[in-house]
Amino acid sequence: MKFFCVAGLLASAAAFQAQPAAFTTYSPAVGGATSNVFSESSSPAHRNRRATIVMDGKANAIRDRITSVKNTKKITMAMKLVAAAKVRRAQDAVLATRPFSETLQSVFGGLIARMGGEALDLPLLTQREVSKVTLVVITGDRGLCGGYNSFMIKKAEARFNELKDQGVACDMVLIGKKGITYFQRRGFPIRKTFETGQNPDSKQALAISEELLNTYLSGESDAVELLYTKFISLIASSPSARTLIPFSASEITQQGDEVFQLTSSGGDFEVERTELEVAEPQDFPNDMIFEQDPIQIINSILPLYLNGQILRTLQESVASELAARMQSMQSASDNAGDLAKRLSTEYNRARQAAVTQEILEIVSGASALE
Repeated sequence: MKFFCVAGLLASAAAFQAQPAAFTTYSPAVGGATSNVFSESSSPAHRNRRATIVMDGKANAIRDRITSVKNTKKITMAMKLVAAAKVRRAQDAVLATRPFSETLQSVFGGLIARMGGEALDLPLLTQREVSKVTLVVITGDRGLCGGYNSFMIKKAEARFNELKDQGVACDMVLIGKKGITYFQRRGFPIRKTFETGQNPDSKQALAISEELLNTYLSGESDAVELLYTKFISLIASSPSARTLIPFSASEITQQGDEVFQLTSSGGDFEVERTELEVAEPQDFPNDMIFEQDPIQIINSILPLYLNGQILRTLQESVASELAARMQSMQSASDNAGDLAKRLSTEYNRARQAAVTQEILEIVSGASALE
């Protein structure tokens, strides 16, 4: 047993002698510096290692939220640019239909002048006692456009209640998914529904005008009122109402028009509006012989005029919706930028607090060694 104990002691001593640098001692003088206590025993990898800042969960959550807000801002800016491109398309569509509207107005004015103020016995020009009104309400198919849809819905609901209080029956022709969903859920009397779309065309306007003409000529309604959003500028639009049927001959011949053009002067989107004069009535000589009676020609022109008016209001409503979406997405982008700045400030403060806490812990540990 003694032999084994002695052999163990000799093996331990050999191990300590084989690795003389495994343990080092340092006894600084009284009052001496202690900054190099571990300098000789530290390896080069330890000396070159940088301090790793370990932050709490709050800082990491703020960093993730900053990334999410910045991604949201990119999406809203992209949606704004897409809406701007669609506004230009709607602008081109309005300009493309302008020559047809001018020609139609000119021919109608010339025929009215040729008849010399003769009373026109036409159903679409005859005023009759109103006992039932059909409201045509144009809204959008999608949201994310500020108060565009809600303003139009409130105006239509107020007009419906006003007619009801006056003892006038009322039903609705709804154009746009938002208005359809709202009024169907609340049990309003709905005659027909249509979708708005982002690019209204003459085929869509023709389907709407045929429904309105059949409703009026069959006597199911005594008047048709149109509620739409009038395009004013990129930051303003006005819910408007007008009597669509019956027509007024003086209104058709004397009503001017206006077009708008989207520009990007100075790097910002702007709208230039141009007031157009009334089309001059076409001059029909007195000795001109018409193959059909002028009244029949006027009666054929009025449905075309109605179709053109519906197409124009659809295009104007779509332009108002897109402008409202542009403004809404711009506001969302600005808010996202402000939120990202506030979160960055909060993140920097949390990071600075973590660094300060680590410094205090190091200093406290060094003080404990003294």
